[in-house]
Amino acid sequence: MRTHGYVIAGEPVDIHVVEDAQDVRAFQDWAAGHISAGRPVAFDTETSGLDIFSADYRLRLAQFGDQRTAWVLPVERGRLFADAARRVLLDLPRVVIHHAAFDWLVADRCLGVPLEHLYPRTVDTKIMATLVDPRQAQEGGVGTGLKPLSAHYIDPAAPDTQEDLTRVFRSLGLTKAAGFAGIPLDHPTYETYAGLDVLLTARLLYALNGVHAELGIRPTLLEYEHRIAFICAHMQRTGLLCDVEYTKALSDRLHAQAEEFEHKARRYGVESINSPKQVADALLGMGETLTERTAGGALRVDKAVLLALADLNTSWERLGARTPNPLADAVIRSKRAGKWKSAYADTFLQTLDAEGRVHPFIHSLAARTGRMSITRPALQTLPGRDVMIRRAILADEGHVMISCDFDAVEMRVMAALADVRRMKAAILAGEDLHSYTRSLVYGDAPDPDGRLRALCKGIGFGKIFGGGASGVARMTGADEGAVRSAMRTYDHVFPEIKRASNTWQREAMANGMITTTVTGRRLPLDRDRTYAVVNYQVQSAARDCLGQALCDMQDAGVLDYLRLPVHDEVLVSAPAEDAQDIARAVEKAMNFDLYGVPITASADIGKRSWGSLKGGDY
Repeated sequence: MRTHGYVIAGEPVDIHVVEDAQDVRAFQDWAAGHISAGRPVAFDTETSGLDIFSADYRLRLAQFGDQRTAWVLPVERGRLFADAARRVLLDLPRVVIHHAAFDWLVADRCLGVPLEHLYPRTVDTKIMATLVDPRQAQEGGVGTGLKPLSAHYIDPAAPDTQEDLTRVFRSLGLTKAAGFAGIPLDHPTYETYAGLDVLLTARLLYALNGVHAELGIRPTLLEYEHRIAFICAHMQRTGLLCDVEYTKALSDRLHAQAEEFEHKARRYGVESINSPKQVADALLGMGETLTERTAGGALRVDKAVLLALADLNTSWERLGARTPNPLADAVIRSKRAGKWKSAYADTFLQTLDAEGRVHPFIHSLAARTGRMSITRPALQTLPGRDVMIRRAILADEGHVMISCDFDAVEMRVMAALADVRRMKAAILAGEDLHSYTRSLVYGDAPDPDGRLRALCKGIGFGKIFGGGASGVARMTGADEGAVRSAMRTYDHVFPEIKRASNTWQREAMANGMITTTVTGRRLPLDRDRTYAVVNYQVQSAARDCLGQALCDMQDAGVLDYLRLPVHDEVLVSAPAEDAQDIARAVEKAMNFDLYGVPITASADIGKRSWGSLKGGDY
């Protein structure tokens, strides 16, 4: 056995590296003491990378520890060490993990310890820290990573080993991405880094327990977030079946589209569509007026500006507000094709497992408000009406795709939380909320092309997402002056929204700039953006509507059919003969009452591909 000494917060700690059968017995004796006493043990893994389900994925080290002692098992060396890690992990009554969803899946795949076994025994210190403060360092928070949290709560020198390990990677000629797979298993810096992670996690649990007690964070909220993390990890483990041949052809087609529109841009003097100056100069030469500038003073020609010039809204639908500029149209279409090729088609192909499935990372607590996100690939960024990319994702053999999507959930949540009398009445009467709002704002004014309805819809979402008149004007294509006038009328017919905003802001200011949601979630406000309180309250409650629905789906016995939560939609793969029953169960979980406002959803049963739910024919 080799032992590395270290000091954390002035206290000496030991990191034992297991080398042989005798060392394994010593580790098991240590673990047995914790098991019999019911004490929590921290667990962590070092792996070859992040793509858990790739063919060549390796678990290299498995670590266990308490506040003073860590044990590092070189699992990559053979069955003796893997079996020891597995047995202890199966027997531990309480496990502490930082970012449990990742290590759950690693243990499930590489150690044969089922996700279902570990989840009920786990406390995730990342979830605990997020419920204290969800902000990252760049937002003014501590962050939710183990190293910054340890530096804040335990020892300012805690992150040092991360820098040491990065230097070792460089000395070995390895990038950071390749370093974890290529560093020698017995490198002392690597072993120390691994052991410290569990020592810090064990100490972090103790510190965060105190903070939770001091702040009065609800234990039920902590349990709820662990359950949602488990459900999301379950979906990630299942993965999405990919139509590989279609995806290969799609990659080629998107490449051709990117080149086609890039060639069109060259006709207007733009040699590089990624050069903002070339694009801006060419647009000015075509007679366009550009007024917005970047922080550096350059003319802004980002996606929002180009969409407006191309007469498109954020869903890539024609606005009819102006003659589309052909250069702006070509630039954004070329960029989109290139992005979709790399971000979706190519990422699908690069991350396939042996069974032709992709396993996107589902982050159950991503945004400050708790909203979920999906990465690798970022499927939540797909436009709502896309068929092309969604066509690549298939239901299992003999299954069909089902989608269940909340109906205008943010607007309904806002009506519930702010107790908006007229809005609630319209919802209860079954009226189209945006058409109803148009009638209140514009009376009997004709609206043959639906622009007034679209403007009222844009203002409603502007209230929720913190968009001012300029943002709503850009989104809807309406004149900014007309938007400001409509917003004043909107505030007059729905005064409760501004009233609730003022109340929430006052409460936050009296509570150290913290607004507390209906589920007890603490959300820090920025002093220069206190108006965002409406966004935080509504988005967080809408996220928890989805979270509770997922829990209810698990209770209804349909967890194995769930594939992905995307925004306010749940994607399901169900056997064709059972599709109606499963759709009803999912739909039932997504229909409930929130402070007198019905939160509703309806399930659609498609064909084999996800794209069929958006109008595709397969």
